[in-house]
Amino acid sequence: MKKLNKILSVSNLLWGSVLVTAVAFAIYFVIPANYSGSSHSKVKKIYYADNISTAHQELIDRFNEEHAGKIEVVPVNLPFSKFSTNERKELLTRAFRSKTNRIDVFAVDLIWVPRFAKWSEPLDNYFSPEEESQLLKYAINSCYFQGRLVAHPFFIDIGLMYYRKDILRKLPDYPALKKTLKRSITWEDFIRLGRRLKPLNHPFYVFQADNYEGLICSFYETLLGQGRPLFRNGELQLQTPEARRGLQLLTDLVNRYQLAPRVVTQFKENPSFHYALAKDAIFVRGWPGAFINNTFPDSEAKKIPDMEMAAVPHFKGQKPVAVYGGWDLMISKESTQKKEAAQFLKFVVRKDMQELLYEKGGYIPINRAVYQDSGFLKKHPQLIYLRHLLDMGVYRPSLVEYTRISDIISYYTHLAIQGELPVSEALRRAAEAIHSKRVLVH
Repeated sequence: MKKLNKILSVSNLLWGSVLVTAVAFAIYFVIPANYSGSSHSKVKKIYYADNISTAHQELIDRFNEEHAGKIEVVPVNLPFSKFSTNERKELLTRAFRSKTNRIDVFAVDLIWVPRFAKWSEPLDNYFSPEEESQLLKYAINSCYFQGRLVAHPFFIDIGLMYYRKDILRKLPDYPALKKTLKRSITWEDFIRLGRRLKPLNHPFYVFQADNYEGLICSFYETLLGQGRPLFRNGELQLQTPEARRGLQLLTDLVNRYQLAPRVVTQFKENPSFHYALAKDAIFVRGWPGAFINNTFPDSEAKKIPDMEMAAVPHFKGQKPVAVYGGWDLMISKESTQKKEAAQFLKFVVRKDMQELLYEKGGYIPINRAVYQDSGFLKKHPQLIYLRHLLDMGVYRPSLVEYTRISDIISYYTHLAIQGELPVSEALRRAAEAIHSKRVLVH
């Protein structure tokens, strides 16, 4: 515990200095200096903080065209290439603690909703039950906190695997294997397949095992697939047979079976995708937009058409599950343009805009009407499979302190996968740190 506290204390000092600089850049330089939250100009400007992809920018341009002379959305870009998910969270946290009115609309990972609720405008009066009913329940469920609608869904994600179909297609039993992978292969059969393919000398399975939220997603999938939630009746359920079995699997994939290269302990999403392509990995865990919203050199990009989606594996006798991801939009309490901001939130979930986001960025639509459009589904049959995967989805805990708890669990699970702690000891220390409340990462 002392070692962890020391590491986190030093890390926080460095982290704080970096974030002060980042906040200054993102909030005071990206947004024009002549900004005025109480501007009385004819055009109402809405400052929108998010990772502004090509798809996001086209959506913004469409909105600005439709509302020309009345409302203008100004993007505040926090790209994933410069800010990790955790860094984005800290940027926004520090900005809102300062009660800034320089941001009107901001995007949050769906697991952040409880944490940012105190800085967001309740949306119950802006969206009717009829409007909410037009959205997928998986997405809208993440937007409530203490019975209030405090966020609005933008798009949803679901954990999945990719496999190299050009490699597996050479197997005589590929047709049957493909069907199994689409449904969800058992971990037991997955390990047997890995042993069978060892002579190919390709990395078999790449997943994200760095000390961060991506590792937690893989751990939760092994845990929740066994029917064991992390919390039950408010009590932490970390030192359980199911938790040990799940973490032991991730550890064994690297150390015992050697089906995942040790370098995965250094990987977040983007580096893992680059590695998987460069090294011709057979399987890699990811998200639906993994190979759309990133830039790859030609030597890697030419392999992307051979990346086929599959369900995350599951333990034999248990049900297949995958963790939900995705991003919601919130309106800042300090915004002076709340009505106009709400118009933007309504705009982004329109059927045509949700289709644009999917076609340009691979973002899974949350408007039900998209899935009822036979013409669009015929054009994008992969969307039918993604909807199937959404039915397998599970949520991470909706807690105000989720990030603190998650950071502790990822720290110790990472140590276990690196072989620095036995699985039981890693889980024991994580539970102790969470209960003690002495380790406050944020």
